[in-house]
Amino acid sequence: MLNADALSQLRQLKTDIKENKVVFPGTVKATNGRFGFVALDEGRDVFLPPEEMQKVLPGDRVNITEHTADKGKTQGEVDELLESHLTTFVGRYLIKGKGHFVAPETPGINRWIFIPPKERMNAEPGDFIYCQIHRHPFKDGKGQAKVLRVIGKAGEPGIERAFTLANFDLADTWPEPVQKQADSLDEGQVVAASEGREDRTNKPYVTIDSPGTQDMDDALMATPNATGWTLSIAIADPGALIEPGSPAEEEAFNRATAIYFPGEPLPMLPEGISTRLCSLMPDTPRLTLVCDLQVNNDGSLGDYSFHQATIRSKGKLSYDLVAHLIEGREDDEIKALPDDVTNSLDQLHQAATALRKWRAEHALLNTDRPEFRLRLDENKRIRLIEPAVQNEAHRLVEECMVAANRCAADFLQTQGEGLFIQHPGLRDDRADNIRKLLESYAPHLTEVDAGSAEGFKKLMKHSEQVEAEVPVKSILSRQLARAELGFEPAPHQGMGLAAYTTFTSPLRKFSDFYVHRLIQAALWNKPMKALNSQQLEALQAAQFRARQAANTLEAWLKADYAKSLPEEPMEGTISRTTPSGFFVRLDNNGLEGFVSCKDLDGKYSFDPVTLRLMHNKNGRIFQLDQRATVSFAGVDEERRQINFKLISVEEVPPTPEATPKDS
Repeated sequence: MLNADALSQLRQLKTDIKENKVVFPGTVKATNGRFGFVALDEGRDVFLPPEEMQKVLPGDRVNITEHTADKGKTQGEVDELLESHLTTFVGRYLIKGKGHFVAPETPGINRWIFIPPKERMNAEPGDFIYCQIHRHPFKDGKGQAKVLRVIGKAGEPGIERAFTLANFDLADTWPEPVQKQADSLDEGQVVAASEGREDRTNKPYVTIDSPGTQDMDDALMATPNATGWTLSIAIADPGALIEPGSPAEEEAFNRATAIYFPGEPLPMLPEGISTRLCSLMPDTPRLTLVCDLQVNNDGSLGDYSFHQATIRSKGKLSYDLVAHLIEGREDDEIKALPDDVTNSLDQLHQAATALRKWRAEHALLNTDRPEFRLRLDENKRIRLIEPAVQNEAHRLVEECMVAANRCAADFLQTQGEGLFIQHPGLRDDRADNIRKLLESYAPHLTEVDAGSAEGFKKLMKHSEQVEAEVPVKSILSRQLARAELGFEPAPHQGMGLAAYTTFTSPLRKFSDFYVHRLIQAALWNKPMKALNSQQLEALQAAQFRARQAANTLEAWLKADYAKSLPEEPMEGTISRTTPSGFFVRLDNNGLEGFVSCKDLDGKYSFDPVTLRLMHNKNGRIFQLDQRATVSFAGVDEERRQINFKLISVEEVPPTPEATPKDS
């Protein structure tokens, strides 16, 4: 038995150890396995073994200590939980013996979590549930959860969408103040807000969109002049009806963007605003912010100006109808169009052709990749996947929107206050790999400064012309950084433009809505509340979450649809490579499936420079853009990933040396 002096010495020893212990703050990063890492604030990652990962959740802020484990490897030990941001999550309800658990579907939580008897809300095995962390696992590695809501059962119509909304904490209903505000608006407010605006209701503006689109936020017209064309782009002006700081604006900021889920979009603004009072419906007076701009004969932009105007669209035209008119067809629907509309459409096509030619020569055009449209059945699952053909009418609208957005960016630059889309080009962390790639396969491009706007344009254009055994342009395209919003003008390298923003989708994107506020505040002294850096960060996070949600739901629906694929071979192209295998994109429906190296003979090594998988002995190669024949091999239900079996692959032709077609 210890005496008082010994106990005092022991307490003092513990105090000394604690005071002398070196702790490092950081953020927990999960993996697909049971282990994880802590990203230390000082910039390095420390390995967390499975027993330590049991104590934490993804995103937790912790203090850790470091020590040397077996074989001299350094690993971390969680010393203190500083804060935990993960409070809610989704999963499936499970019963194992007498225990009731939730199997989380949140990435990084790779364990079941116990649900106490009083927190189960009558959930049944197999139910999808929305949960809250009831007891953090930090103390003993045994966390607990409580069921907040039963989402539904597997197989129920629409369960995929409902589950995705819960998973990403997206609201499918409007807060009461927002709905009340939307309900209070009517055509009377539109008429009242028209006071003092230019009356352009007699001009031949038309909308060009898909037949099913209801939230139409742009209308176009063009007239010829001595040096080219006057292009007029009228954009819906929801800010004219939505007061700054009002519930509808706050909710639009929180949502950040409309999400185009297959079959049933999630709007950014209430339908009464986005599809009725602000949508540029035909034969209806609507409030707009108009950009009039000079398009010169060579496709360059001249003077531009912004106007607050009321327009009355002369028609909602489909892409197919406009494409048929451009092609010179004469069907009854085209013949029924007024002369001023057909004349304007002809001028729009000429102006857009010049704009596209200029961009091809002086900026960068995105290569048209085949896109596909998902058609859902009555159970809200994919019935059919069909090609979404991009025709001349799509390109016409795209060029008009890009031109108007370039004008908006230029205007905000002159004001010294704005919101811009910045794209830095190639990722900094891939610089060494890119340098090695060019040294080996395009040495004539190694001196190009890809960090400059002109250099990046030159690199991307010339890489397309390189003849080599690897697809240099495709490899570079997979090393691009993500575009971000910023307050300062900066190059948009991906488009080859010195500065860029967007204001042409204010019914669908809050950043566009905000740019409207900026333009109108500068020109007409309209009130607005400027975003701060924290709000900008939150807006970008909400945009990213929306993209993740859309991709997650689409992947789920596609994985379910893939189960009906035929057994016969299917043709496709390798679209992505990883150290563990590669993805093949099918020609006829765009589905992507994974071919695992585990299902191939022999061992393969991954080259991070060429993004190739190479057999360690026989030299067999898998690389981007390579043609492949595959068959359906099932679905990984946990990852909702389609798996393919490789039948054959196009052999990579040997090339003695890389040479450019035209240097």
